[in-house]
Amino acid sequence: VQLVESGGGLVQAGGSLRLSCVASGRVGNIHAMAWYRQTPGKERELVGHMTGGGTPVIADSVKGRFTMSRVASKSTWYLQMNNLKPEDTAVYYCRSIGAQNSWGQGTQVTVAS
Repeated sequence: VQLVESGGGLVQAGGSLRLSCVASGRVGNIHAMAWYRQTPGKERELVGHMTGGGTPVIADSVKGRFTMSRVASKSTWYLQMNNLKPEDTAVYYCRSIGAQNSWGQGTQVTVAS
């Protein structure tokens, strides 16, 4: 499975971004998809995850502002981020979980105060 993220960028505090994660390869082997984020010097932090057709489970740190969704026909998962804060600045990664676990290359999100 190969994953490609997109949608990152620079946004003002309070703004919104939608990240996309497009999967290719043996997409049928994907059991779940997760989003992580990482800032320099820190470990990757789980932002949320969802199984196919399941309800997203969002980390407490971003609950109420972030949500996940999926368009199965496009093999695409989304992370909708609203009311962004400077502390949300990070590189965001998607990770597929299944017969083969894969990471995307990451997309930078920068939130200016």
